[in-house]
Amino acid sequence: MSKIARYLNQLIVGNVFDAPEILEAYSTDRSALKIRPKFVALPESTDDMRKLMRFCYQLAMKDIKIPIAVRGSGLDEMGADLSNGLVISTEKLNHLLESDSRERLVRVQAGITLKELNTALSVSGLTIPIGGHEMETIGGLISNCPSDNYSGKYGGIMNYVERIEVVLPNGDVLQTRRYNRRSVKRKASDKTLEGDIYRKLPKIIKINEALLKGIEKNNLGSAGYPTITRAMHRGTMDLMPLFFGAEGTLGIVSEVILRAVPIKKQYRRAVATFEDFNVAQKFLDLANSLKPRELNVYDISIIKTAEETGKKLSEITKKVDKGFVVFVRFDEKGNSKLRKLASVRKVLPRSSQLIIESPKTEKALNEFENSLISFLNCARSGERVPLLTDFYLPAKNLTSFLSDINIVGSSLGLDLAIFGSYSASNYSLRPKFNLDDENFGRIATAFLRTGAYIINRHGGSITGGSPEGRIKAIVTNNELPEAEKNLYLTIKQIFDRYDILNPNAKLGANMRYTITHFRTTSSAKIML
Repeated sequence: MSKIARYLNQLIVGNVFDAPEILEAYSTDRSALKIRPKFVALPESTDDMRKLMRFCYQLAMKDIKIPIAVRGSGLDEMGADLSNGLVISTEKLNHLLESDSRERLVRVQAGITLKELNTALSVSGLTIPIGGHEMETIGGLISNCPSDNYSGKYGGIMNYVERIEVVLPNGDVLQTRRYNRRSVKRKASDKTLEGDIYRKLPKIIKINEALLKGIEKNNLGSAGYPTITRAMHRGTMDLMPLFFGAEGTLGIVSEVILRAVPIKKQYRRAVATFEDFNVAQKFLDLANSLKPRELNVYDISIIKTAEETGKKLSEITKKVDKGFVVFVRFDEKGNSKLRKLASVRKVLPRSSQLIIESPKTEKALNEFENSLISFLNCARSGERVPLLTDFYLPAKNLTSFLSDINIVGSSLGLDLAIFGSYSASNYSLRPKFNLDDENFGRIATAFLRTGAYIINRHGGSITGGSPEGRIKAIVTNNELPEAEKNLYLTIKQIFDRYDILNPNAKLGANMRYTITHFRTTSSAKIML
């Protein structure tokens, strides 16, 4: 064990490791990247995290930098939880600290997973309605702020967080709340990093007032720190919005207070198939007007690929060889809303079919809900690594986008089957790649750039559903207007003056560094 690892183990209650096999386990996530850290830390308290951060900060003051990335469940798709320095894992910071069922408030550590939290809340008939992966941590959800399958109705994680506690790069702890002008001035008088933030940020916001109005009006994505527009409101200031989508580049979320909502106990589902997307879109618009919990669309090739793995989906695919499948789930007045959907059955084309949930169709619908996982994990001689995922696209431009993206797929030799949430306008493309092919980096980069160009051309945003991390930053760092990019770089410098928090992610991402860290072997993990 190295001297640094041994010293840190003496410093904290938790553990710091530098054993090769442990470093290897933390060198990959759900992305196409592999970056091996020098150290992995598993703190057991906020105090542990403060000591780790302070140690790295003090070294940085002497021009010795150990880059830091924070990792929850390792589900990041853009490589933002990887580091060639120190990876701080929150997996032991997974406790529910306080719960008030009357006020529907809960205080948790950032490493608690969505499943763990919702299981605990269900005892009181409450939930956090997020449609992401159940093993995502609350800290990870805040850091990535993804648009999930329930976002169209429930709005995503930002709607349910009341306050957060953040460990700043120098080890100080910041607890967010909305302050009035007098309180902001009082905070700004402190000779601390927090005081420095409250002193400098209002000035930056005032100087860039016109720019911020433009960002608020026109920005569709989460590249950089566009949530700065939510920090100031009618003379008050709250730093919390800045940490949504920041990917651990401004500070590390340690504790969170969330507001839960009552569980909706009734769920009713339906699936419809269509040869023509224009007909499918009319059905999607009708279903969306009924305010579903979930409304997704899939290229039917995804479902047919899942059939090849043994899934029994012939009841759904029997009428359509090419086309699209629509999945809808209601959680309020489900029966009456399904009857409204069923009323259009008689005007659907003969090639289309509508399957409403019943005892006879329940098994088929259950198998259908697992078909996407089958599709993502049955790519022989390759892997469906996430590159162009979670992008925003307006509904009115979907038809023309599909036409253009098919041309891209043909030119690059990629199977570009779209899937995503129509209600949240959030979509993904996951073609198969051979990672051991010497041309993988070139093809992946061409796909990413061309796809981003097509998305922008049709009024969308590559970071509309999740931030840029290291991979999407290949595109976004060149696309951001110079004034906006300089604003975000200034914000980063205010919080992290020595650039030790995820320096190669977001605005600091480097195309050459990213490409040289593409994996050359497929992951043993199940892709999601």
